[in-house]
Amino acid sequence: MSQAGFATRRRITLPASSNQRTRPIRPRREELESRLTELQHDYAELHSAVFEAGQVHRRLCAPRLIRYRDVEIASEIFAVRHLAGDFFTVNEANGRAVLALGDISGKGLAAGMWTTHLVSLVGARAAVNSDPESVIAGVNRDVCLTASLVPLTSLFVARLDASNGRLEYCSAGHPPALLLRANGQLEALSDGGLLLGVMPNAPYIRGVVELGRGDVLLAYSDGVLEALNNAEEEFGLARIEAQLRRASLTLHDDPTVKNNSAEAVLFSVLASVQDFAETHPLVDDLSLVVIRRAQ
Repeated sequence: MSQAGFATRRRITLPASSNQRTRPIRPRREELESRLTELQHDYAELHSAVFEAGQVHRRLCAPRLIRYRDVEIASEIFAVRHLAGDFFTVNEANGRAVLALGDISGKGLAAGMWTTHLVSLVGARAAVNSDPESVIAGVNRDVCLTASLVPLTSLFVARLDASNGRLEYCSAGHPPALLLRANGQLEALSDGGLLLGVMPNAPYIRGVVELGRGDVLLAYSDGVLEALNNAEEEFGLARIEAQLRRASLTLHDDPTVKNNSAEAVLFSVLASVQDFAETHPLVDDLSLVVIRRAQ
């Protein structure tokens, strides 16, 4: 075969023109912009849904300040991720207030979604029998029926008679509440039993104390104990006790805060935790409840 014949049969591939190379860019860019718009819309809807869930959580929980005769109850909950797994409720039964502070293990939406279930269980049990140990024992049995689903939960339940200051309580694995007497004596309320969901027939013991004039009770979740500062140190029980004492002394020295004494103690303890943590983010949901009987 001649070289001329070979040349006529050889395929020659020419490089694509610049117009051919850039032609797919515009459709691709439009596709990405469309996808980005969809993602932004989805994010906005998710953000709105989480906000609405937070509002539901707030309505499930007790108001930030409640008064029964000469007893004030102030509370606050901070979520570490969007929705809190801590909850605090107050119900009335036979003229007495039934208080429940719970902490569902875990953080964020997964824990927060269980609050409705736990709050309903507590309310249903308290409506039948408001004895704190009966409420907790009943809720524990309910939780154990779905033990593979419901996370472990700590729970502090108290029944308060504001007419005489009698407070009956029971703790299911919750950090002991602190009762600071007007004379400076500090007591830890630790009677109770195991965390909810561990054993269906777990025994629970009721404790009883009398809130005297000027006494302050502080209940809290372990998120307060475990708050970290920038040196990775925990806030701890000793700091909680010290700040509770300082806040209570302020009530005696500053008459302007006596009308909102429970709130004053609450904000003082919260401020001390925030000052301690500085810029370190929360590691767990944080909840505080302060009960004070006026002097």
